[in-house]
Amino acid sequence: MKTKSRFTQRLAWFLDESIPLPGGYRIGLDGLIGLIPGIGDFITGLLSSAIIYKAHQLGVPRMILGKMIINLMIDTVVGAIPIAGDLFDFVWKSNRRNVALLEDYLQQPKQVYRKSVMQNILFVVALFGILALTVAFIVWIVGLLVSFGW
Repeated sequence: MKTKSRFTQRLAWFLDESIPLPGGYRIGLDGLIGLIPGIGDFITGLLSSAIIYKAHQLGVPRMILGKMIINLMIDTVVGAIPIAGDLFDFVWKSNRRNVALLEDYLQQPKQVYRKSVMQNILFVVALFGILALTVAFIVWIVGLLVSFGW
């Protein structure tokens, strides 16, 4: 079963795959608009959020919407890193991922829900792990500075 509206499919195509490149690879305006310093990733994040809003309108559970938001956050946050983030935007294709997640949910709601729960839990654990390592690193650096008399 496809989404009730082709809007999400067309928007994902426009943002992730609308521009053909030699060799058969396709990029979209998400990566190109993301090249605009400061506001590019913000603009594409707003456009991408329309897919999540449409999923909400279709009654997709919060856990699935959470997974879609995580995909969008990864795209927006990593995409904001100069140069490397721009290259990441061309590969990650969060909009295609979110439309596929929506369509999979509409076909197999229980299986996709369970998978999303596990992925969301792993994401949160990884995020807290990164946060803990960052705090430990900062404490270590401050300890070094204090020991050297700074």
